[in-house]
Amino acid sequence: MEYMILIYADEARYEAMEEGPMASLMADFASYTQELEAAGVLRGGAELAPVRSATCVRLHNGKPVITDGPFAETKEQLGGYYLLACAHLDEALTWAARCPAASLGTIEVRPVTA
Repeated sequence: MEYMILIYADEARYEAMEEGPMASLMADFASYTQELEAAGVLRGGAELAPVRSATCVRLHNGKPVITDGPFAETKEQLGGYYLLACAHLDEALTWAARCPAASLGTIEVRPVTA
């Protein structure tokens, strides 16, 4: 079964991070990604551009309405994801708990249904 590991955190916290701690965090992400690859569970993943670059599309009376910015104002923003192939939810949750961002925000785990 495939699971999305969605990484949410306060972007301002990352933007304010000094160079040394940021380099350490990025090294932790590189190691985590290598562990996922070595375990054979990684199917994909990416860091997302900051939420200020988001564009939203909604339909109003059948016509698209396009707005700049995120869908909703929240304390934490979606910053990236991993797509994993795991035998069961418990395995996906174990990987999610090991994500370097787990101590900085929220890691959401969702089964992929299609």
